[in-house]
Amino acid sequence: MDPRRNPFAPGAGSRPPELAGREVILEGVAVALDRIRHGRHAQSTILIGLRGVGKTVLLNEMRRAAEGEGIFTVPMEAPEGQSLPNLLVPALRTALLKIDRGQAAMTLAKRGLGALARFVKAFKLSYGELEASLDFGEIGVADNGNLEADLIDLIDVTGAAAAERKTAIVLFIDELQYVPERELAALITALHRARQNERPITMVAAGLPQLAGQMGKAKSYAERLFLFTSIGPLDNAAATSAIVHPIEAEACSIEPEAVIKILEVTRGYPYFLQEWGKQCWEAAERCPITANDVDRAYLAAIAALDDSFFRVRFDRLTPSERHYLRAMADLGEGPYNSTAIAEHLARKPSAFGPVRASLIAKGMIFTPGYGQTAFTVPLFDAFMRRAIPAGLVAQRPKLT
Repeated sequence: MDPRRNPFAPGAGSRPPELAGREVILEGVAVALDRIRHGRHAQSTILIGLRGVGKTVLLNEMRRAAEGEGIFTVPMEAPEGQSLPNLLVPALRTALLKIDRGQAAMTLAKRGLGALARFVKAFKLSYGELEASLDFGEIGVADNGNLEADLIDLIDVTGAAAAERKTAIVLFIDELQYVPERELAALITALHRARQNERPITMVAAGLPQLAGQMGKAKSYAERLFLFTSIGPLDNAAATSAIVHPIEAEACSIEPEAVIKILEVTRGYPYFLQEWGKQCWEAAERCPITANDVDRAYLAAIAALDDSFFRVRFDRLTPSERHYLRAMADLGEGPYNSTAIAEHLARKPSAFGPVRASLIAKGMIFTPGYGQTAFTVPLFDAFMRRAIPAGLVAQRPKLT
């Protein structure tokens, strides 16, 4: 059928045409942010889930909804290898400038810009646009070089600026699991202090399953400050809506047997639903889309997922890491017993400590329970078997 009318939108963070099955989560965050804006207590949300469940899409949807209510938002993504101060400075500067726009000569937003400038200077960050704000700062505010103390000052004065405008400010941070523990602890402490001071500033974030444990380890009270919400695959009703409604909006239809086949192969994961919906549309010659069209789309859908979703992660792996993940795939879907993986590789579990630590740091695996290991990427076991067929498994590489 006409690819110009294809309603499906596979892509990292791309909003699907039908955002099905997430209404309760979206409404919960909207209520919490509205309460915070009005000075009332509320836990904000941390989204926890595997790759491909739509965490980024939900963060973006929450951010747009908040902005529609007049709340100031600070969108960020925490990449590997970048410090939290470097991540926060440009984002907070943009937010403070928005808060300050059209206000009197000396506002709390200008004081916040001054504090931010002193923060930059204290941590020897490179951000020249803030130098002119030094005159607004207060000596001793966010400038002593202690990350936790300075971040408390910075978040507090930013929250005070939002209160002056009778609104709230929300840090929307994706991939939060990449923030180092010391910096994560400082951020949690700063947000906790801001809530104690009744500042209307909070965080909504998303990350892989290990994030809940990381935050609890960084600060034990994180579980009381935030509501950790697990995001998983869609149930059958929501997954069906995600496929059927976009097709019907294009004056077409899909047979129930075709929907069942798509749900079986995608397991209800939103990213996979979008890719399979796209490929089935293009495989069909006419409406309605049939089960035979799903069969014809199989090779194209698998190839597209391999190229756009799986291989970008596979290409970052060392030979030793690939060898370890291929051994996991030999054992089925998982979760896997760490000892069983080592036995399969004819080594002691302790021999794989560095490899496991590296894979966790790269966001490829996590530990769902004591002595267990699982992929953070759904269906990655099947991809590993395609990427490295059994007959082509390389000789055991030297462990690094």
